[in-house]
Amino acid sequence: MQPFALNYARPAVELAVATPYAYDSGMQLNVLGDGRIAACDHALLREVGTTTSTAGSKTHFDD
Repeated sequence: MQPFALNYARPAVELAVATPYAYDSGMQLNVLGDGRIAACDHALLREVGTTTSTAGSKTHFDD
């Protein structure tokens, strides 16, 4: 017998998204291409909401 949820489960779709920032392990912050701290860029924060770091916990925010 197959569980009910497995009839409707779909594999997660990987979206190809390029983030305009990268994690800097020396500063332990996300930084933009020009070296500025990503959390200080108000236009970026309005667009993406947060600058969540993927280096550690998914709940750690660089703000």
